[in-house]
Amino acid sequence: MRKNGKKTQKKVREVLNKSKRGGLKRDTGGPVRKRKQAVATGLSETREEGNKVPLPPKKRKEVKK
Repeated sequence: MRKNGKKTQKKVREVLNKSKRGGLKRDTGGPVRKRKQAVATGLSETREEGNKVPLPPKKRKEVKK
């Protein structure tokens, strides 16, 4: 597994802590309950900030074709 950069790790850690405290919400307004959902949210937020993060699996397949 590829290791992400320091900024990405920090952002994902912050989002995980926020989800544990119940402060992270889904698009529908409900709380995030699963750890994978919180990690995905953290990675997408770091992508929006412009940090280098590997592409999600779905888009990785499109690029290979």
